[in-house]
Amino acid sequence: MTALFDDSPYATIFVAVFLLNLLPAFAPPTWMALSVIGFTTPELPIFRLALTAAVAATAGRYALAKMARWLVRGKFLSEATKANIDEIRAGLEGRKAMTAGLFLFYAFSPLPSNYLFLAYGLTSLGMALVSLPFFVGRLVSYSVFIGTANAASRRIDPETIDWGSSGLLYFLASQALLLPTLWLFTRLDWGALFNERKLRLKAKGPVQPQ
Repeated sequence: MTALFDDSPYATIFVAVFLLNLLPAFAPPTWMALSVIGFTTPELPIFRLALTAAVAATAGRYALAKMARWLVRGKFLSEATKANIDEIRAGLEGRKAMTAGLFLFYAFSPLPSNYLFLAYGLTSLGMALVSLPFFVGRLVSYSVFIGTANAASRRIDPETIDWGSSGLLYFLASQALLLPTLWLFTRLDWGALFNERKLRLKAKGPVQPQ
């Protein structure tokens, strides 16, 4: 593992990617940052760069889920909301393959994973189940993004690309969905969904200071 970070570029990239994935919101997508790196520094080996970023991203999301569990669930959620979220835990404990597969599929995509780990952290389920498939998915997807950017760097002049506006709409739209998604996550009646196959909202609000 230490061989990944034996020189400054990879150590810097590791720290930067870890911090990007530790932030709960308003962080630029990691795949976009890696695409820029792959485009502007094609001399960096694709797999080593992807491996460094995948380890850092998984560590950052792991820490984010733990933070959600300790801070949001432990300090702000009412007992009624905790009990509602515990219905997810009961429902997913018997569906481990499905849960791992969902994180693997999600990690292959460029979709933001911050609210996924925030929501999962609130359930208090074990992190090992989702961390490994997330790492594998990110390793593959990052390799593809970096490799594509690396290949494009041989055909496109970097000065013709407006890095400031590229992906801005994607970033704003994805982050705008964060709070509504978490609100819906805590308001859904998960017991009714798992046990009765009915989709409805709980009557009370999701967050009440204790």
